[in-house]
Amino acid sequence: MDAQSRGRADEIDPADQWVLNPRTGNYELQLGRSAAQQRLASAPRRTRRSSTAAPAPAAPSPAVPKPRRGEGPPGGRRGGGRSRKGGGAPDRRKRLLKVTGGTLAFLLVGGGVGGYLYYQHLNDNLNVIDTGGAGGGFKKDQPINVLVIGTDKRSGKGNEGYGDAESVGHADTTILFHVSKDRSNATALSIPRDLITDIPSCPTKIDGSVKEIPGTRGTRFNNSLGQEGRDPGCTMRTVKQLTGIDVDNFMMVDFNAVKNLSTAVGGVPVCLAKDVDDRDSKLNLKAGEHRLEGEQALAFVRTRHSFGNESDLDRIKTQQQFLGSMMREMKSKETLTSPKKFFSLAEAATKSLTVDQGLGSIGKLTALAGELKDINPKNVTFTTLPVVDNPNEPANRKATVVLNPSQADPLLQMIRQDVSLTEVEKKEQAAKDAAQADAKNKQDALLQGNRAPAGDVRVDVYNGGGPPGSASTTLTWLQNSKGVYKAGNHGNASARLAATQLEYAPNQADQARALADMMGLPASALKPGAVDAAPKTPMKLTLGSDFKEPGTPLGAAAPQQAPEGVQRVEADKAVCAK
Repeated sequence: MDAQSRGRADEIDPADQWVLNPRTGNYELQLGRSAAQQRLASAPRRTRRSSTAAPAPAAPSPAVPKPRRGEGPPGGRRGGGRSRKGGGAPDRRKRLLKVTGGTLAFLLVGGGVGGYLYYQHLNDNLNVIDTGGAGGGFKKDQPINVLVIGTDKRSGKGNEGYGDAESVGHADTTILFHVSKDRSNATALSIPRDLITDIPSCPTKIDGSVKEIPGTRGTRFNNSLGQEGRDPGCTMRTVKQLTGIDVDNFMMVDFNAVKNLSTAVGGVPVCLAKDVDDRDSKLNLKAGEHRLEGEQALAFVRTRHSFGNESDLDRIKTQQQFLGSMMREMKSKETLTSPKKFFSLAEAATKSLTVDQGLGSIGKLTALAGELKDINPKNVTFTTLPVVDNPNEPANRKATVVLNPSQADPLLQMIRQDVSLTEVEKKEQAAKDAAQADAKNKQDALLQGNRAPAGDVRVDVYNGGGPPGSASTTLTWLQNSKGVYKAGNHGNASARLAATQLEYAPNQADQARALADMMGLPASALKPGAVDAAPKTPMKLTLGSDFKEPGTPLGAAAPQQAPEGVQRVEADKAVCAK
């Protein structure tokens, strides 16, 4: 039924039209006053107890009868309650729909949140894991990095026959979703499961107690989850070590997410450049356009032997095409104006979702949705971490890959420094470039002037994100190699920093320039104060996540374009799988 012509005719929002059916004791959705007693959907009952309580929702609109028995509308409280004055609830719900409807499209497929996020009962669907501090949680006015993990665990009805039935649930599909600080663009970085890397040691909760799982060197990336009992926090730590990017939160789903979400939106449009008959994934389709849901949608994203060179890297491209199509579908008017799709999507998404404590309630997920709501699909770029065949394997038995530093390093630098991979308006970009150039000129001026002798440099060193022991090794290096004897080690900083910084007073500028030369600090690392310091007051050097070792130059400007040859596609582009 068309919500535009029925529910909206009297300026009534579909979210407000839950009425009590006295025969069943349940609240049911009715979209038009002229269609009384015409059932469209029954309010879903709670199935699981939430580990994190969500904020209490607004009471039902005065136009809706108070509950007499059974459950109230999703998100409502049992029994009577005083309604808010002024009819504010419907307006607030409309705003919330605009925030959540379609804005988490990518996350819905890769790690799902659903339409009516404010309904209290959806909290019961969420599965929450304590990752032991692996992620700090996303923050307003800062870039956001969410790790979306698709596990190959065969749990769930109908999934027993897929692949390895004994799988403990590895990181089969992993995407680091980076959202820019200004919320204008996003980059979805796929990490190949067969990438050979080092997995760090990580604390994992097992049977109520914390166990430190030892790290593993030179193993497949997908072993960062499931193997030896590793939880998603281990995958987050592995991504941090691999990319140098702090991961804020994670979302994890299994096979059922693709099946249920694709069905909830009425199918996902895909395009095939050739006929496909894949025995492993059981995908059997003719060339051309198709709308896939359920088992067919899952078969499409699992297919690897019918596309490209039959590798996992080509399957990643197919998955990216599917995700982009899902985003476009969920941004479409047909989804945004269909209550049936919204409620189905909300149920499917939250039931399929495992998250960390930082996203462990509908309220927290709604806050994330609010941060993503204005991103246009044309400004979402899918790309893959650049790799090459593992040179240590025989030419005829290539099964794993290793990083391609010549392409991976500049690409990761762009993400770390929040440089968009998408095309932007020329005028806007020109204005930004001019402002950045002006700011850079002013910052570069800080390095111009006299340098103090090394023996006169006073500085306290803190570790705010570098490798363990960085403050100590830097102090030793400054004293023994550079003659900075008035330096002190103050251990870990109170907060983590992405970039190293040196704080100093105006009358310490000559010391700051001298230390910047020694440490290889860029002008952007210098943070001058406004008031002169008292005699013998030390400067403050905080080593950030960009710090590797003493004497290694830091903070080279990130490139403004992705390296040549890096695979990428924008989310608004429809691409046929080949």
